[in-house]
Amino acid sequence: MKFARITFYIAFVWGLLILTPLFFMFNVISEKDPPPITHPAFYYGFLSAGLAFQFVFLVIAGDPVRYRLIMLPSILEKLAYAASLTVLFLEHRLHSQDLAFGGIDGLFGVLFVIAFLRTPKSM
Repeated sequence: MKFARITFYIAFVWGLLILTPLFFMFNVISEKDPPPITHPAFYYGFLSAGLAFQFVFLVIAGDPVRYRLIMLPSILEKLAYAASLTVLFLEHRLHSQDLAFGGIDGLFGVLFVIAFLRTPKSM
């Protein structure tokens, strides 16, 4: 359980630190990484959903046994994002530095799988 607690808590902190500033960088991203963002609802919707999910990680970290099944959508969240960025990169539609963030999410996805497997079903 200690592994799951630490892993999900670190994922919570990491996500909070990475996602929160993006709420204030809409115009900067449009200027520095053209083309400009044309669908702000998608941009802010992604950020809002992502930020909300960070608090799911915090809940899981608080009691991994109780919330073990919620690890499954958490794994999907991380691995689906990493896979999506990988496909975009292979299609030459994504910068390599952006792929690095997908790699971190992929790493968290693998760590979440390990945490799921190591966490008992009940106590």
